[in-house]
Amino acid sequence: MKVIKEHIKTGSFKKFYLLYGSEDYLKKLYRDKLKTAILQDGGDMNFNYFEGKDVEPKRVYEAAQTLPFFQDKRLIVIENSGLFKAQSDLSELLSETPDTTVIIFVESEIDKRSKLFKLVRDHGTVSEMNGLDEQNLKLFVASLLEQEKKKITEVSINYLLEKTGSDMINICNEVEKLISYTYGKEVITPEDIDTVITTQITGKIFLMIDAIGTKQQSKALELYYDLLSVREKPMSILYLISRHFNILMQAKNLQSLGYNPSSISEKVGVPPFAVNKYLGQAKNFTTARLKEALEFSIDIEEQVKTGRMLEKIGVELFIVTFSKR
Repeated sequence: MKVIKEHIKTGSFKKFYLLYGSEDYLKKLYRDKLKTAILQDGGDMNFNYFEGKDVEPKRVYEAAQTLPFFQDKRLIVIENSGLFKAQSDLSELLSETPDTTVIIFVESEIDKRSKLFKLVRDHGTVSEMNGLDEQNLKLFVASLLEQEKKKITEVSINYLLEKTGSDMINICNEVEKLISYTYGKEVITPEDIDTVITTQITGKIFLMIDAIGTKQQSKALELYYDLLSVREKPMSILYLISRHFNILMQAKNLQSLGYNPSSISEKVGVPPFAVNKYLGQAKNFTTARLKEALEFSIDIEEQVKTGRMLEKIGVELFIVTFSKR
C-alpha cells in the first residue's frame, strides 16, 4: 500500500495493479484513489470497467489498445473476474499493453503460479489487502470518530470491535450509525454501543462457543434463539459452529507444534489480533472433544438432510450435548 501511495503522490503509475485479499474496504479505497489520480478530469471517456467471471480477454485487449482522449492515461478496472485462478490467454494479450494504459485488477483470490499474476508482478504492483491488525483497527475507528469530533476510550473501542468484527466496511457502517445516535454528545460510551450496534452473527457464534466451553448451557441456548429470532437459518448456524470448532482444533494443534500466533493466523485464516482469543477459547476443550464436536455436527447435518431430524432441534441437540456438565 505504501508503494501505491507513492505512485499517487508522484503521479508516476505502473501499467498494472493487482489489489487482492479479503478486505473489501481497503481494495475499494485504493481502487478509487488510483482512479481519481490517474483519470483526473478525464472522466468516463478514458475509463473501461469489467466485472465477473464472464470477462472476455479480447474486449479487455481492445480497450487496452485504445489511446486516451486528451489525457495521458486510459484506465481499465477489472473486478472479481477469477482470471488469476483460471487458464486464460489474457497474459499474452496484455503483454502488448501500451504505456498510455493502466489496468487495475481487484480480486479476492489469486493463484501466484498463473501467467497473468507473473505478468502483473513483473510489470506492475501487487498489493495484498487483508484485515488490519488489532492496533490499526483501533486507530481506524478512532480516526473515523475524530473526523466527527467524537471521543472514545480504548475500553469502548475494544467493546465496539467485539460487536462489529474486523470487517472494515461493517465497522464504517456501524460507526456511522453510532455518530448519528450520539449527535450533540462528545464522548461515546459502551451504553451507546449497546443501543446502536448489533452483534454480528460471527460474534454471537464466538460467544456461543464460549458458553458451550464453560458449560453455560442456558446462555448458549439463549444466543441460539437470538439468532433464530433475526431469521438466521439453523443449518447456517450449525455450519458456522462447525467452522468455529474446526478453527479451534487447527489452532490448538498448531500451537502444540510450536507455531506462533502470526503463523497460526496465516494458516487458519483468522485476523492476527483474534488468534489469542481463539487459543484461549480452545483451552476449554480437549483435541478429542473438538474432533467429537465436528463429527457430531456432520451426523446432525446428515440426519436433517435425510429427514430424520428437524434442523432447529438438531442444533439444539448439539448445544445441549456439548454444554452439559
